[in-house]
Amino acid sequence: MYHYTLNIEDQQLIELCREGDSAAQRVLYDRYVQAMYNRVIRMVADRHLAEDILQEVFLKVFRYLPSFKGDSTIGAWIKRIAINTTIEHLRGKRRIDYTDTLPENGIPHPASVEEPPEVSMATIHSAIKQLPAGSRVVLTLYLLEGYQHQEIAQILDISESTSKTQYRRGRQLLQEILKSMDNGIKGR
Repeated sequence: MYHYTLNIEDQQLIELCREGDSAAQRVLYDRYVQAMYNRVIRMVADRHLAEDILQEVFLKVFRYLPSFKGDSTIGAWIKRIAINTTIEHLRGKRRIDYTDTLPENGIPHPASVEEPPEVSMATIHSAIKQLPAGSRVVLTLYLLEGYQHQEIAQILDISESTSKTQYRRGRQLLQEILKSMDNGIKGR
C-alpha cells in the first residue's frame, strides 16, 4: 500500500483512484471535501443534511470516476456532481418554489440603493440560511458559484426569467434579513 501526500498531481491521483487504490481515494476526498461541503451547506442550510449529501456526492465521484474524460479539472467535475446532487435532493425532499409570482400590485419592488454596511461573511452565511429554498439556491449558484442565469435555468430546469426573479427576490430578502440582524445587534 502506498502513502500519498496532497502534493500528488490530480491526473496521477485520478489514475490511482481508477485502479481502486484506497489511499489515493482518501487523498482525493481530503483534497476536495471541505470545498464541496461549503458549496452544499450554502444551498441546504442544514449541517446534517449537507453531510448526508456530501457522502452521496463522493460515492458518485468514485462510482463515475472511470467515465471522467478530463474535459474540465477534477475539482470542477466534483463541484458539478455536488451541485447536481444537492439540487436532486432538494427537489426530492421538498418542492422548491421557483414560481414567477409578483407582489399583489404586479410591480416588482425595486432593489434598495442604499450602500450596504460592512458585514462579516459569517453573518452573510447565517442570513442566506434564512432564505426560502428557491431563492437560496439561485442566489448561491449566481453569487457564490459564479453561474449565469441561463446556466442556472438549465441546471434547475426553470426559465431564465424565473432564475432572475428568484435572484432579485433573494437579494432583496437577504438585504432585509441583514438589516434586521444589524438592527438587532444595535438594539442590544
